[in-house]
Amino acid sequence: MGEVIQFVRRRQGARDRAAGVTFFFDLACPYTYLAAERLDRRFCDARWRPATSGRHLAVSPLLAEAPGAGEVDLHALRAVERRARELHMPLVWPERFPAQVPHAMRAATFAAERGRAQAFAIAVGRLAFCGGFDVEDPRMLAEAAAAAGLDVDDTLDAADDPRRDRELETAGRALWVDGGTTLPAVRHDGGLFCGEHGVTAAIFALPAVVTAGPGS
Repeated sequence: MGEVIQFVRRRQGARDRAAGVTFFFDLACPYTYLAAERLDRRFCDARWRPATSGRHLAVSPLLAEAPGAGEVDLHALRAVERRARELHMPLVWPERFPAQVPHAMRAATFAAERGRAQAFAIAVGRLAFCGGFDVEDPRMLAEAAAAAGLDVDDTLDAADDPRRDRELETAGRALWVDGGTTLPAVRHDGGLFCGEHGVTAAIFALPAVVTAGPGS
């Protein structure tokens, strides 16, 4: 007789391994949006951790200090657009881009505390890079909070709290200490996959739980 496959045990083992996955993300970066949408479907039990590059990690050319007021790195812009087409994903540039999104990132730390970072990051990414909205607008943050099942007032309070910046910097520094080079990134059992292409490699290389549960 053939081997009896214990699907429940196999699924639990996959969940245990997926629980060891940490996804570091920056909501200002379109590569985070491109990576997050696919990671969301692959690892339902991953830990999502907002982080800023600070002075440690490399910054996307799109988010680096522009060489002149109002200038955009068109080569970097086109590279993102090509990648979105390769992945068959929609891409609409936000009203205010390129720009950092400190309020959205602070709100993401609050979402992480409530176990809703995954749902919040997906909601923000879709508002920004599918809808073209400015996610620094409190109305957009309120929409993302509601979509993620967060208390809207508490989320907006967190977005206005600059003390949360330290947590974001700490996460970026921790990734750098582990050998990380850029965001977004996936860490799994000491291994690191950096950049959107690195996250793609992780998606194919690591065991998955493909039946998504509630965002975490």
